[in-house]
Amino acid sequence: MRIAALTTDLTGPVRDLMTTGEPWVRPRDPSDYWLAAALFADTCPVALADNGTVIGAAIGFRSQTHPVDVYVQDVIVHPDHRRQGIAAELIGHVRTVASAAGSKRIYLTSEPANSAAHASWLALGFTNRRGDYRDQQTGVEVVADFKGPGKDRAVYDLNLA
Repeated sequence: MRIAALTTDLTGPVRDLMTTGEPWVRPRDPSDYWLAAALFADTCPVALADNGTVIGAAIGFRSQTHPVDVYVQDVIVHPDHRRQGIAAELIGHVRTVASAAGSKRIYLTSEPANSAAHASWLALGFTNRRGDYRDQQTGVEVVADFKGPGKDRAVYDLNLA
Protein backbone atom coordinates (compact mmCIF):
# COMPACT_ATOMS: atom_id res chain seq x y z
CA MET A 1 0.00 0.00 0.00
CA ARG A 2 1.07 3.57 -0.61
CA ILE A 3 -0.37 6.98 0.20
CA ALA A 4 -0.70 9.54 -2.60
CA ALA A 5 -2.32 12.94 -2.97
CA LEU A 6 -5.76 12.98 -4.56
CA THR A 7 -5.56 13.65 -8.29
CA THR A 8 -8.39 14.34 -10.70
CA ASP A 9 -8.01 10.87 -12.26
CA LEU A 10 -8.67 9.29 -8.84
CA THR A 11 -11.85 11.25 -8.11
CA GLY A 12 -14.17 8.63 -9.65
CA PRO A 13 -12.71 5.72 -7.67
CA VAL A 14 -12.70 7.84 -4.49
CA ARG A 15 -16.36 8.72 -4.98
CA ASP A 16 -17.16 5.03 -5.58
CA LEU A 17 -15.31 4.14 -2.38
CA MET A 18 -17.37 6.68 -0.44
CA THR A 19 -20.53 4.68 -1.25
CA THR A 20 -19.20 1.85 0.95
CA GLY A 21 -19.49 4.11 4.00
CA GLU A 22 -23.21 4.72 3.92
CA PRO A 23 -25.13 5.66 5.98
CA TRP A 24 -22.34 7.51 7.82
CA VAL A 25 -20.26 8.64 4.83
CA ARG A 26 -22.16 9.63 1.74
CA PRO A 27 -20.68 10.30 -1.68
CA ARG A 28 -20.69 13.91 -2.77
CA ASP A 29 -21.08 15.40 -6.21
CA PRO A 30 -18.21 14.44 -8.58
CA SER A 31 -17.31 18.12 -8.92
CA ASP A 32 -16.65 18.27 -5.16
CA TYR A 33 -13.93 15.63 -5.48
CA TRP A 34 -12.53 17.32 -8.56
CA LEU A 35 -12.26 20.60 -6.63
CA ALA A 36 -10.63 18.82 -3.70
CA ALA A 37 -8.03 17.33 -6.07
CA ALA A 38 -7.47 20.65 -7.82
CA LEU A 39 -7.35 22.89 -4.74
CA PHE A 40 -6.61 20.77 -1.64
CA ALA A 41 -4.69 17.71 -2.87
CA ASP A 42 -2.08 17.96 -0.10
CA THR A 43 -4.70 17.39 2.60
CA CYS A 44 -6.62 14.78 0.60
CA PRO A 45 -4.54 11.59 0.82
CA VAL A 46 -5.58 8.42 -0.97
CA ALA A 47 -4.50 4.90 0.02
CA LEU A 48 -3.65 2.77 -2.99
CA ALA A 49 -3.24 -1.01 -2.94
CA ASP A 50 -0.19 -2.45 -4.67
CA ASN A 51 -2.30 -2.91 -7.82
CA GLY A 52 -3.35 0.77 -7.79
CA THR A 53 -6.88 0.22 -6.47
CA VAL A 54 -8.18 2.96 -4.19
CA ILE A 55 -8.72 1.38 -0.76
CA GLY A 56 -8.90 4.47 1.44
CA ALA A 57 -9.22 8.24 1.29
CA ALA A 58 -9.43 11.32 3.47
CA ILE A 59 -10.82 14.63 2.25
CA GLY A 60 -9.37 17.52 4.23
CA PHE A 61 -9.16 21.27 3.85
CA ARG A 62 -6.87 23.84 5.42
CA SER A 63 -9.06 26.70 6.55
CA GLN A 64 -8.62 29.94 4.65
CA THR A 65 -10.29 31.85 7.47
CA HIS A 66 -8.34 30.13 10.26
CA PRO A 67 -5.17 28.67 8.67
CA VAL A 68 -4.22 27.07 11.99
CA ASP A 69 -7.10 24.62 11.40
CA VAL A 70 -7.43 21.70 9.02
CA TYR A 71 -10.90 20.21 8.74
CA VAL A 72 -11.21 16.60 7.60
CA GLN A 73 -14.59 16.18 5.98
CA ASP A 74 -14.51 12.45 5.21
CA VAL A 75 -12.35 9.44 6.03
CA ILE A 76 -13.14 6.08 4.45
CA VAL A 77 -11.43 2.71 4.19
CA HIS A 78 -12.81 -0.05 1.99
CA PRO A 79 -14.56 -2.67 4.16
CA ASP A 80 -12.16 -5.40 2.99
CA HIS A 81 -9.18 -3.35 4.22
CA ARG A 82 -10.39 -2.06 7.58
CA ARG A 83 -8.48 -2.68 10.82
CA GLN A 84 -5.15 -2.62 8.98
CA GLY A 85 -4.02 0.87 10.03
CA ILE A 86 -5.03 2.59 6.80
CA ALA A 87 -7.13 5.29 8.49
CA ALA A 88 -4.16 5.98 10.77
CA GLU A 89 -1.90 6.33 7.73
CA LEU A 90 -4.34 8.73 6.06
CA ILE A 91 -4.71 10.88 9.19
CA GLY A 92 -0.94 10.69 9.70
CA HIS A 93 -0.43 12.13 6.22
CA VAL A 94 -2.86 14.96 6.91
CA ARG A 95 -1.09 15.59 10.21
CA THR A 96 2.33 15.82 8.54
CA VAL A 97 1.07 18.21 5.87
CA ALA A 98 -0.85 20.32 8.40
CA SER A 99 2.14 20.60 10.73
CA ALA A 100 4.47 21.55 7.89
CA ALA A 101 2.03 24.30 6.87
CA GLY A 102 1.96 25.69 10.41
CA SER A 103 -1.50 24.44 11.31
CA LYS A 104 -2.13 23.75 14.99
CA ARG A 105 -5.24 21.58 14.90
CA ILE A 106 -6.99 18.96 12.83
CA TYR A 107 -10.67 18.50 13.50
CA LEU A 108 -13.42 16.33 12.13
CA THR A 109 -17.00 15.45 12.90
CA SER A 110 -19.24 12.42 12.95
CA GLU A 111 -22.85 11.75 13.57
CA PRO A 112 -23.43 11.14 17.28
CA ALA A 113 -24.71 7.58 16.76
CA ASN A 114 -21.60 6.49 14.83
CA SER A 115 -19.91 4.65 17.66
CA ALA A 116 -17.31 3.01 15.36
CA ALA A 117 -16.10 6.45 14.27
CA HIS A 118 -16.02 7.62 17.88
CA ALA A 119 -13.77 4.70 18.85
CA SER A 120 -11.54 5.28 15.81
CA TRP A 121 -11.02 8.99 16.44
CA LEU A 122 -10.17 8.40 20.10
CA ALA A 123 -7.72 5.62 19.15
CA LEU A 124 -6.03 8.02 16.71
CA GLY A 125 -5.48 10.62 19.45
CA PHE A 126 -8.45 12.91 18.84
CA THR A 127 -10.49 14.21 21.76
CA ASN A 128 -14.26 14.58 21.68
CA ARG A 129 -14.87 18.33 21.99
CA ARG A 130 -17.16 19.39 24.81
CA GLY A 131 -20.57 19.88 23.30
CA ASP A 132 -23.94 21.36 24.06
CA TYR A 133 -25.26 18.01 25.24
CA ARG A 134 -24.34 14.35 25.64
CA ASP A 135 -25.95 11.78 23.32
CA GLN A 136 -28.16 9.54 25.48
CA GLN A 137 -27.32 6.33 23.59
CA THR A 138 -23.59 6.70 22.99
CA GLY A 139 -22.49 9.16 25.67
CA VAL A 140 -20.70 11.22 23.02
CA GLU A 141 -20.50 15.00 23.45
CA VAL A 142 -22.50 16.71 20.69
CA VAL A 143 -22.36 20.28 19.35
CA ALA A 144 -25.82 21.47 18.31
CA ASP A 145 -26.22 22.84 14.78
CA PHE A 146 -22.49 22.38 14.04
CA LYS A 147 -23.15 21.85 10.33
CA GLY A 148 -26.23 24.07 10.17
CA PRO A 149 -29.71 24.04 11.69
CA GLY A 150 -30.59 20.54 12.86
CA LYS A 151 -27.17 19.15 11.88
CA ASP A 152 -25.80 18.26 15.29
CA ARG A 153 -22.39 16.57 15.25
CA ALA A 154 -19.82 15.06 17.56
CA VAL A 155 -16.66 17.12 17.01
CA TYR A 156 -13.15 15.72 17.47
CA ASP A 157 -9.92 17.71 17.81
CA LEU A 158 -6.32 16.66 17.35
CA ASN A 159 -3.93 19.34 18.59
CA LEU A 160 -0.67 19.54 16.68
CA ALA A 161 1.19 22.03 18.89
